[in-house]
Amino acid sequence: MACLLETPIRMSVLSEVTASSRHYVDRLFDPDPQKVLQGVIDMKNAVIGNNKQKANLIVLGAVPRLLYLLQQEPSSTELKTECAVVLGSLAMGTENNVKSLLDCHIIPALLQGLLSPDLKFIEACLRCLRTIFTSPVTPEELLYTDATVIPHLMALLSRSRYTQEYICQIFSHCCKGPDHQTILFNHGAVQNIAHLLTSPSYKVRMQALKCFSVLAFENPQVSMTLVNVLVDGELLPQIFVKMLQRDKPIEMQLTSAKCLTYMCRAGAIRTDDSCIVLKTLPCLVRMCSKERLLEERVEGAETLAYLIEPDVELQRIASITDHLIAMLADYFKYPSSVSAITDIKRLDHDLKHAHELRQAAFKLYASLGANDEDIRKKIIETENMMDRIVTGLSESSVKVRLAAVRCLHSLSRSVQQLRTSFQDHAVWKPLMKVLQNAPDEILVVASSMLCNLLLEFSPSKENMAFQAEQKIKADILRSLSTEQLFRLLSDSDLNVLMKTLGLLRNLLSTRPHIDKIMSTHGKQIMQAVTLILEGEHSIEVKEQTLCILANIADGTTAKELIMTNDDILQKIKYYMGHSHVKLQLAAMFCISNLIWNEEEGSQERQDKLRDMGIVDILHKLSQSPDSNLCDKAKTALQQYLA
Repeated sequence: MACLLETPIRMSVLSEVTASSRHYVDRLFDPDPQKVLQGVIDMKNAVIGNNKQKANLIVLGAVPRLLYLLQQEPSSTELKTECAVVLGSLAMGTENNVKSLLDCHIIPALLQGLLSPDLKFIEACLRCLRTIFTSPVTPEELLYTDATVIPHLMALLSRSRYTQEYICQIFSHCCKGPDHQTILFNHGAVQNIAHLLTSPSYKVRMQALKCFSVLAFENPQVSMTLVNVLVDGELLPQIFVKMLQRDKPIEMQLTSAKCLTYMCRAGAIRTDDSCIVLKTLPCLVRMCSKERLLEERVEGAETLAYLIEPDVELQRIASITDHLIAMLADYFKYPSSVSAITDIKRLDHDLKHAHELRQAAFKLYASLGANDEDIRKKIIETENMMDRIVTGLSESSVKVRLAAVRCLHSLSRSVQQLRTSFQDHAVWKPLMKVLQNAPDEILVVASSMLCNLLLEFSPSKENMAFQAEQKIKADILRSLSTEQLFRLLSDSDLNVLMKTLGLLRNLLSTRPHIDKIMSTHGKQIMQAVTLILEGEHSIEVKEQTLCILANIADGTTAKELIMTNDDILQKIKYYMGHSHVKLQLAAMFCISNLIWNEEEGSQERQDKLRDMGIVDILHKLSQSPDSNLCDKAKTALQQYLA
């Protein structure tokens, strides 16, 4: 069956297609093998650089016939090779062309062709496979479906410079994540590719380098192996350092810097190693210069951001290298009205991709300002910086918005900036908009950012729960909704549960607020507390829950919700005798707040708790080897004696 294009073709167009291209396909069915061969060669010449002709031939069913001829035993090697060349040319057209080829199961046919003894045919199949696998519409998994393919490709690496170039390119495009890295590593990718770094062919060296960058990314096993690999008596990191020197092509410098960056982040090279501090970092800063092409500036900034992200010393070095902080400001002015770009195609490309520059700049600023107060100050004082971040928060690109939030989050770690720049620009307003219908990735960072804005020393604190006004607490409860709050209290994720308990504990602070909230939501809160204390939860979760009870016990009217709940009282008694001191202390706080004798009704509460055996437990705890617990028990006993 013919593989058709996705878009239906109107009859008038189809008749035109038939008239101009049908004879090419007809010749593929000629009984004379020589005429078939000549027909394929003519088809090859007709489709070169002609996307319309490629689409026409696919519509007319050329692909199934070409694949048939390629796989037929009687076909001559020359015919098979020419068929592979034409299929490769068709694949170089549009993404729809590639989809049509995939629908016709081209990959298994080409992989089968690699078993041929003929090198020219193998190279033609590999060239076509390379074109197909580098297309964004091709699933990488198709390379790994048959377990015999990878070892066979490794064996073909030694056949010619073309097999080396195409196979390395296929590997670098199809290695996505740890599973693929492990498969390639276990089949000897490091050993088979390492010597290609000294190949006389630049294309082979470049593709080998790209292979190592994808193999090493976030992979300690590969990175630790690469550090010790020798090629012609030289260690691999030394070869990478030579490849990032200024006299090498930019593409090679960048990819070498990525290899060393990934090895460093994976723990195979120390952050204070001279190859990182004196070679890799300066190379990546050079890539951020406005003399470089847009994609080079993007890749340079993003790789540098990744390199310095966890290391304060590298952040400090980068911040004073080649005026990097000021240099990044140019990322927001590109292309300028007086841009030096005279190539219209390049200008059109850059206008479409200018948002990638802004994204990269935000990422690098976030890494630079992650730890050092002075660096944050320099970033914020950079021309229109806060305005640019605020603008970035509302960009149409999700990636730019995420990078802007990350940048803001990094800068918000500064107490000084929270009190000044962040307040002056009211950044919490656009941040609240970002939270609406945002993807999870943005929600996580934006929520952390809001936490920083809501700290006690921040002027934005009127939005927070701890030490907040009663109205704000009511607004939080209303906005979050009690249903959602209690749903979060039963979440299986420990972090979510702890954060929710922390929020509830902060809401239940200061007596009037405790009494007000418990008067409206007391029943649900007591149910949630009971369920958590009865459940299989960690010490930290139960400690936080007992602290919530202690806060409730500090209320004037709220404490009656505990005193009239025998089940809760028995749980407090149980945790006073628990083997873990943290839980004993938290339970002690509950008791202390309930029996404090300066408060109304304390005598009745003390009597009830004595009848339950609480005083006996207090006497035991007053002999505890833990000084903190011992002191708290003695203080509680004094309330009975007063």
